[in-house]
Amino acid sequence: MIPTTKFKAALCGLALIMAAALPVNAATAAPQAAAQAVSAEAIAASKPVPKLGYSTQTLKTLNIDFQYQQTGYWCGPAATRIALSARISPPSQQQLANELPTTTNGTDWIGQVTRVLNNHLGTGWYETKEMPNDPPTQAQRDLLWRDVVLDINNNYPIVANIVAPASNHPPGYPNYTIYHYFTVIGYDDSDQTVLIADPAGFAPTATYWLTFNQLATLIPPKGYSA
Repeated sequence: MIPTTKFKAALCGLALIMAAALPVNAATAAPQAAAQAVSAEAIAASKPVPKLGYSTQTLKTLNIDFQYQQTGYWCGPAATRIALSARISPPSQQQLANELPTTTNGTDWIGQVTRVLNNHLGTGWYETKEMPNDPPTQAQRDLLWRDVVLDINNNYPIVANIVAPASNHPPGYPNYTIYHYFTVIGYDDSDQTVLIADPAGFAPTATYWLTFNQLATLIPPKGYSA
């Protein structure tokens, strides 16, 4: 049965791992910098989301057809469907789950998403971008921001495979490590924030802003389709 409310069960099958406690030195190092980072993330999360498809000189968001994921392990199909909906009438989550293919353990690799996106759009636009370094290198950060701006400007949402430990969570996420897929559907160059369409249903809203820095730290050691 398709849920009619936000889906708040386990994400992507067996993709939930209790977060280990932070080492004492990590928890106490540079408290001022940590406070600034938390403040920046909180400011981004409270930033109003404009009407989708809205653009200014520095801000651009895409029109999409949003759906929450219909099972606990269909974040990959749901995020892929959201991305496709910016350009075509998208297939169902069930069809995309079959094509990826997605199992009860989730969607194994971002490259599967890249293949399905290109197949449905009849294009070679999407490429798989791996981010194995955690934290990411400056070159990886620069490439990610370039991809966000280039793709959104050309009406191609980005699908990101993330790993969110308890110490680095998007709004509303439960207090353990989450392995997940969501879709980047906008950016604001004035404050380097990115607009996320998140099929999980943990956040109070379907779409929300993240700082670009948080997005860059959520993706390693996985990757994204752009």
